[in-house]
Amino acid sequence: MSKQNTVFKDGYNRCLRLLDSIDTLPSESELGTILNISRTTVRAITQNLKEVGLVESGKGSKIVLRKPKKSDYFPDSETDSLSEIIERNFMKRILMGGAQPGMQINELELARDVGVGTSAVREFLIRFSRFGLIEKRKNSHWILKGFTRSFAIELFEIREIFELRSATAFASLPDDHPARERLDELENEHRALLRDIGKYPEKFSELDERFHRIIHTASHNRFVIDFYDIIAIVFHYHYQWNKQNAQQRNARALEEHLVYIDALRSRDIAKIEQACRAHLRSARETLLQSILPDDANVDV
Repeated sequence: MSKQNTVFKDGYNRCLRLLDSIDTLPSESELGTILNISRTTVRAITQNLKEVGLVESGKGSKIVLRKPKKSDYFPDSETDSLSEIIERNFMKRILMGGAQPGMQINELELARDVGVGTSAVREFLIRFSRFGLIEKRKNSHWILKGFTRSFAIELFEIREIFELRSATAFASLPDDHPARERLDELENEHRALLRDIGKYPEKFSELDERFHRIIHTASHNRFVIDFYDIIAIVFHYHYQWNKQNAQQRNARALEEHLVYIDALRSRDIAKIEQACRAHLRSARETLLQSILPDDANVDV
């Protein structure tokens, strides 16, 4: 799904919820502010609302003809939250830019690329800056600061705690939980990518991120889920800068994921912990190989 479609569908669903409590649609400018999306996306949403008979244009306003039904909404599986959309594009942007210390991040450009309002991007960057990896500068600019080996090791210790906690919590999810229902889909995607790992190396990062995010959401802990932002930046993007043996590393990670998926499906806590720890050991090794030492006394 393209980023434009994702932003559109998320904004459309949020606009439908808005229709439940209003009789006339706000102006395009007001609606863009309320939903934190661009004017272009607002126009696409209002046009679609007209086509399905939810609103009609009156004299200087758009009148709500009926309240939305469940069938009017896009399925949750086709939408991401606004913060998830911004986060994914932010991570892709710093990766494409080489992610070197001192790299500039312009919140206006990021908002335009994603198709959302600048305030939504600014909120995300402020929230992310608390980890000390980006720093605010003048005129809507941010600076990417460097990753260090000691920072990565400290972060990994927290990742191990959080992911083990989340993975064991996954075992108690009911059969009809969306995360558990997606295991078959994830397994199929992993096997397909393994067959073509040489053709589509860029697909690994996105699949890797989705896999681990699903595990973390099983914790039902807002702090664990929120912390995953920084985990994704460092562990699922930073180690890609070291391209040496990337195909072999990615294939190994995919195979470990398949063992991990089988363990999650089994509900066997011991089996889940074994698969989780084995994969985390590999991830730690891969990460540290990609970072130059900043402390000669660090024990790795």
